[in-house]
Amino acid sequence: MDFLMALALLLVVAKSLEWGLEKFEVHPIIAHVLTGIVLGPFLLGIVEPSEELHVLAEFGLIMMMLYTGLTSNFSAIAQNTKKATVVAALGVAFSFVLGFLTVTAFGRGTLAAIFVGITLGNTAIEVTSGVIVKERIKREVSSILMGAAFADDIMAVYLIGIITALSRGSLEVTSFAILTLKIVVFIGGVLLFSEYVFKRAEWIKSAIKNLNVFFTFTLILTFLLAIIAEKAGLNQIIGAYLAGLTISRLRERKDPMVVTRIKLNELIGDLEVVLTEFFIPLFFIYVGLMFNPPLKDMDPLFIGALYLAAVLGKFLGCGLGARIFGLSWEDSALIGIGMGGRGSLELAVLTFGLNAGLIDQGIFASVVVVSMLTALTTPMFFRVYVKRLKAKS
Repeated sequence: MDFLMALALLLVVAKSLEWGLEKFEVHPIIAHVLTGIVLGPFLLGIVEPSEELHVLAEFGLIMMMLYTGLTSNFSAIAQNTKKATVVAALGVAFSFVLGFLTVTAFGRGTLAAIFVGITLGNTAIEVTSGVIVKERIKREVSSILMGAAFADDIMAVYLIGIITALSRGSLEVTSFAILTLKIVVFIGGVLLFSEYVFKRAEWIKSAIKNLNVFFTFTLILTFLLAIIAEKAGLNQIIGAYLAGLTISRLRERKDPMVVTRIKLNELIGDLEVVLTEFFIPLFFIYVGLMFNPPLKDMDPLFIGALYLAAVLGKFLGCGLGARIFGLSWEDSALIGIGMGGRGSLELAVLTFGLNAGLIDQGIFASVVVVSMLTALTTPMFFRVYVKRLKAKS
């Protein structure tokens, strides 16, 4: 099929399916991935993955990570720094262990088990923020949830660096130490830059008054940090995410006229339309197009076990982290449920792992299904549990 015709068909079907599922409160990611699965080689075979679509999907991934960073609230973690960090760390640890053990138990190989364990450790901040917005919960619980989801993202950035090293076959003790140092220096340097330039420097106020200049500067910073990340042996999406996070710190400035916040909101508003309606859907559609496992590799038992590992890893790890700091059993369980969603970053890591040969189509497809299931069920579980708590009080 002609490239432009294929592009138009994919977008029309994806957005139509998204709008159709919206009234059932189904996350848009699910509609986009399903579009690729249905129209792609796995089912109808109308559209094949092409180099042109791959390039657009890669650009969409970079823009998605920029947008994720822009809409992150760096100060959220500061409200409950220690609690959020411990909750996130235990969630990542439990998810990794359960994911690793599950893949190993099904005989899929140690390297694949490490990769899946790392992948399941991430929480989708877009799913977490969605359940918080729709349900009225305690301020402490919501701030821990958002802070933990943010801390989870930073940990995911570190783990993506490890995955990149895995793909190059170099994860001995020495290379691991060097990689860790690179990641710490890179992230620390960018956050330091954001602190003294975007949060404190006065000249930045005049530089962002013109929205066109601000937009151009944002793109330059995104690609610059993506290139630096790649040169440092990391993944480009780390740089793109940190570029968005750096610029998002404008909302922390002490500005009586709130000019910086207004300009930041204008930038996000202008970017949001083109990103959420075009580039970001294309990435998830392409994930669906790549979904083409042999039916014999689609083991329902394996998918079910991975789903349980994903949900229980966050529920037990994050719930335990909250309980350690004295939160009630009910609030701890609520945090464990709210951290269960997987989404955009996980699918990005999965795509990277498939392209790098770290996992096969069977594992890729299985974890894609698990990711979609968690994005679908987490808001449902959260809503039911909140109603139960309200009925008891």
